[in-house]
Amino acid sequence: MLPSLARRAVETFVLKRKVVEPEQGDASSLLSQRSACFVCIKTEGRELRGCVGTIEPEHDSLAEEVVDNAIKAATRDPRFRPVSAGELSLLRYSVDVLGAIEPTTLEDLDPSVFGVVVTNDSGTRRGLLLPNIDGIRTADQQVGVAARKAGIGPREPVKLFRFRTRRFQESA
Repeated sequence: MLPSLARRAVETFVLKRKVVEPEQGDASSLLSQRSACFVCIKTEGRELRGCVGTIEPEHDSLAEEVVDNAIKAATRDPRFRPVSAGELSLLRYSVDVLGAIEPTTLEDLDPSVFGVVVTNDSGTRRGLLLPNIDGIRTADQQVGVAARKAGIGPREPVKLFRFRTRRFQESA
């Protein structure tokens, strides 16, 4: 249901320049809960096409968070040009719902289980890497990539935080 909401949000925005109003569901549903999430868009060949998310929720519900992040992943990921109408049928969506973020050490990271947030000592720069990313096998790699995303140099002291996610993805 989350990937299909992300797909509907992107297709509606790209084709009609409108933001969909997500259905909220009942108060106990996942869509109604306040949660941070990342929406990733990939091509049929599994190449990343856009990925944007939030470390802390910015909206009142996960449904609204998914819609906003899906549109941003399709149109404002600085690594890619905006998604075009001709690409829409070739894209696949996944949504990672973030769990609680907790302080950690390098030794307690497992990149197949935990995502990581790396901040500089003052907390003014931070980078995030989701868990279970292709090509990331060690905690050192995971922390290094997240630190580079934040513009933190290899010798700068950092603070580490970890989190689990629940990943929802469209079938291939």
